[in-house]
Amino acid sequence: MTAETRAQESSIRYEADERPPLPLSAGLGLQLAVLTVAGIVFTPAIVVSAAGGSDEYASWAVFAAVAISGLTTFLQARRIGRVGSGYVLLMGTSGAFIAVCVAAIAKAGPATLATLVIVSSLFQFALAHRLDLFRRVLTPTVAGTVIMLIPVTVMPIVFENMTKVPETSWVLAAPLTALVTIVVITVLALKATGTLRLWAPVIGVIVGSVFASFFGLYEVESIADAAWIGLPEGAWPGIDLQFGAAFWALLPAFVLVTLIGAIETVGDAVAIQRVSWRKPRAVDYRAVQGALSADGVGNLLSGIAGTVPNTTYSTSIAATELTGVAARTVGIAAGVIFVIFAFVPKALAAVLAVPLPVVGAYLVVLLSLLFVVGITVVLRDGIDYRKGVIVGISFWVGVGFQNGAIFPDLVTGVAGGLFENGMTSGGLVAIMLTLFVELTSPRRSKMRSKLDPSALPRIQEFLRSFSSRCGFDSPMANRIEAAAEETLLILHESERNSGDPGQRNLSLTALRDSETAVLEFVATGAEENIQDQIAFLGKQVAGPNSIENDVAFRLLRHLSSSVRHQQFHDTDVITLTVKPPTGPAPRQS
Repeated sequence: MTAETRAQESSIRYEADERPPLPLSAGLGLQLAVLTVAGIVFTPAIVVSAAGGSDEYASWAVFAAVAISGLTTFLQARRIGRVGSGYVLLMGTSGAFIAVCVAAIAKAGPATLATLVIVSSLFQFALAHRLDLFRRVLTPTVAGTVIMLIPVTVMPIVFENMTKVPETSWVLAAPLTALVTIVVITVLALKATGTLRLWAPVIGVIVGSVFASFFGLYEVESIADAAWIGLPEGAWPGIDLQFGAAFWALLPAFVLVTLIGAIETVGDAVAIQRVSWRKPRAVDYRAVQGALSADGVGNLLSGIAGTVPNTTYSTSIAATELTGVAARTVGIAAGVIFVIFAFVPKALAAVLAVPLPVVGAYLVVLLSLLFVVGITVVLRDGIDYRKGVIVGISFWVGVGFQNGAIFPDLVTGVAGGLFENGMTSGGLVAIMLTLFVELTSPRRSKMRSKLDPSALPRIQEFLRSFSSRCGFDSPMANRIEAAAEETLLILHESERNSGDPGQRNLSLTALRDSETAVLEFVATGAEENIQDQIAFLGKQVAGPNSIENDVAFRLLRHLSSSVRHQQFHDTDVITLTVKPPTGPAPRQS
């Protein structure tokens, strides 16, 4: 067992499919909801205000945004059918949409905004449905880079908010409040054990808020004035089905921002899986597809309601890492609490009254952990010099654009200043570089057959021809054929065990990469991840064919220097890297 594995096992108290005590789930759900609802509220308020909208519409937009965030957070955790990730992924309004939403309301009104959000959400559903087609572009390298750039994008706002206190306050009130909050959270996270560590964030926020109250930073007047139960003063703005000139002019920008938000969701869905299990597992891309589908549902509902679109919040990933509780019940509780907040103005007012230095200090800790999660996502996928170039260039381009250090005069005028966002610009650079590597790679040899052992002779003939064209010697060619044979048998056995009598197709591609061969098998659903099975070879495999399966997995591990299994809905992609027998000793990916 590696040191990394032992560290992760000790930090996770409740895995995603475990059920902690109800008070703990409710308490952590409340903690997440309280510390993120302010961001959900501020985005539609800023958009409507900047676009010159009415107070009534602003009231409606805020109400709808909070309620929809609750419904979709519940959906992410609960997972209904193929919609939802099955993990704790908070949903909230997306700051990336601020510029385009302001333009839509100002130029054509809230009804056109609703139509644009509805139409652009359809692209998310399409991406979720065929995510496997983008597997070579939306890689863990791209996802990890985007995750690393989220703190870069948000931290400047956090640091600025930490200084926002009334002008009459003592000059040291904000820095001392932020310092006390950070110290309490950090000390408890580092030294506390058991239940106390689970409550480190909320204890830090409570202590910070009490400390801030001595300087008059916690305002209770707004809480006292708010009603206990109430509905927004505004009304539904409707949907514009005229599809005028403004709609067509703004649609490309909405689609682009929607796809950028989808990239962030992919990164979040990958990252939350990394921190939700005691022992590392291969990424389940069916959960990523579910996260994208739930995100699409959120945007569709936001469009129907006439409010700002939403997206996944990375805060829940860092909070899971900090508390060690990844149980789905926490996400369900947070979703329910969001919905309650929407109908209880006094509760919402109490949350919004938490001083900004306290909220900022809390976010500093979480975003710092999120940056490390991004690094982990990149490293666990394996990093070579190509991936290193992609990550390094993309990250620093994102930092440069975020800080206005790269041609600021030119960038401001492009797409409404969209590329001033470091996550957007850096993420697009990572995608373009990954796409460049993919398009300039040697041509792949391809074949198709039925997923059946009877196809083995054809596959062997195909691979012999491939090895001959690539100039591989006989030992290497035999090794490639043996690895392919074991993979075919494992896939066929998985098909038999699934109970699906349908005949499935298999697509095999082969590529030479320097001295190695890369084989990619694309087939349909297998319940168990081959990559995980190889990792857990030390455990007994259940079932009547356990000995045969174990031998097959061991042979595949021996013959391949790395094995990567990506599971999508209805599609399985297994990628093998085969090195010459005389090369370095094989390693398990």
